[in-house]
Amino acid sequence: MNTNYLAEVKTRKTFAIISHPDAGKTTLTEKLLLFGGAIREAGTVKGRKNSKHALSDWMEIEKQRGISVTSSVMEFNYSGYHINILDTPGHEDFSEDTYRTLTAADSATMLIDVAKGVEAQTIKLFKVCRLRRIPIFTFINKLDRQGKEPFELMEELEDVLGIRSYPMNWPIGMGQDFCGVYDRHNHKLELYNPNNPNDIDVKDVSGPDDPLIDELINDEALVNQFREELELLDVAGDQYDKDKIDLGELTPIFFGSAISNFGVQTFLEHFLTMAPSPTPRNSSQGIIDPLEQEQFSGFIFKIQANMNPAHRDRIAFLRITSGTFERGINVNHVRLGKSIKLSQPTQFLAQNRSIIETAYAGDIIGLFDPGTFRIGDSLVEKDTFEFDEMPHFSPEHFAAITVKEALKHKSFEKGIHQLTEEGAIQLFQTYNKVIEQQIIGVVGVLQFEVLEHRLKSEYKVDIRLERLPFSFARWIVGDEKDMDTFKRMQRNLVTDRDGRIVALFENEFQMRTAQDKYPNLKFYENSYIKA
Repeated sequence: MNTNYLAEVKTRKTFAIISHPDAGKTTLTEKLLLFGGAIREAGTVKGRKNSKHALSDWMEIEKQRGISVTSSVMEFNYSGYHINILDTPGHEDFSEDTYRTLTAADSATMLIDVAKGVEAQTIKLFKVCRLRRIPIFTFINKLDRQGKEPFELMEELEDVLGIRSYPMNWPIGMGQDFCGVYDRHNHKLELYNPNNPNDIDVKDVSGPDDPLIDELINDEALVNQFREELELLDVAGDQYDKDKIDLGELTPIFFGSAISNFGVQTFLEHFLTMAPSPTPRNSSQGIIDPLEQEQFSGFIFKIQANMNPAHRDRIAFLRITSGTFERGINVNHVRLGKSIKLSQPTQFLAQNRSIIETAYAGDIIGLFDPGTFRIGDSLVEKDTFEFDEMPHFSPEHFAAITVKEALKHKSFEKGIHQLTEEGAIQLFQTYNKVIEQQIIGVVGVLQFEVLEHRLKSEYKVDIRLERLPFSFARWIVGDEKDMDTFKRMQRNLVTDRDGRIVALFENEFQMRTAQDKYPNLKFYENSYIKA
């Protein structure tokens, strides 16, 4: 095994940041980029009148709404490590994009608002991380505001998420009384200056009983409380266990304030020493371990149209799972069964990108996509194995879609096709109807708004959406005779982009009735069925 290759792979850290909306995820991402020198100043999603916006929120609708609606990829170097951050949408209506993005991550950082604790979307995203058994690092944010007590938050992690925790540092005070944090491993005291949060004074101390702490924090009650809490933590808390962290059974906790830039660098430096390098992936040929295989392989986990509106281009995001990528490499496109040349690879800072010559296992690269790729495609050098399927979800909201101006029909079809390929929406065609109708299915209703906005801004097309009463879609597979009967008798049938029969149901009762009536047919919830 090439020693240079192994050294490059071991410096890679690829992780996703997950949270409920408004927990401060985009702010944390940008502060991490600041430390890496990737940007000179952080944007802000606060206040629509402000001309600055979060770098990772690059879509116009994201800037207007102050939320992330699509995953962003950002890469930078820090302290000898090559870091790939996957910043995911926190809003539940875009959870499918987040779920797929998590398949490209080797670990996750879970961001929690100190005042709100574990919230609904955090629970959903955590479950996906738990299923993948990846390490989860917790950053408890907004300590400069009043919130829940640290022990209460730890208890919440265990009761709600079922994961034990180990605080790497411990706060002294909170809100107006917030004085700083104590690093349990390195015996350092980081002092918080409310008048200038960027002015972080770090002091070496012998331990929590060091008299220097009393001198630096002139509040006897607060210091006594801090020492009592640490003593309780040492006696009753979980012990640091790297094996449990690696298995996702124990989460290291860091306290800080992303907006104030307090605790972020400490988190980053601990994280880089603890988080895994690129991890193995399952394939049709078994486990593909980047530390044992130098042959290039990777999979497409995201497709994004119009990242550069001036060029109307489309980019496929590829996670390299093994080997070295060289610009111009020839690979097997396994689904299509043909060899293709990858000649325009890019790396990212949100929508900003630059051509690269070389990349390694763990890296995320962008490939120019003329319509060749689909989410889940495997690209392999000198082989034909495929990686495990991407997670897909059945739409829960449906609408009939038409274009307002007939002259814009060509642009409309192009836009719908490209946005369908991204995986944010699913397009259906009515089956056995005198008047054909196109139907859009989405996981979250906010996706309708994003669809309407993007068609107008990126393709200059105005549309009409007529909401339909369906809540379930099921892909129907079975014996040809039974299928013929089903297609004649069943109402509300559509076909997907590959011509497969899909039944739409208004409620679970309707769906169960159909399943009972046609016991020889299979009703698949998954929106992607391999042939």
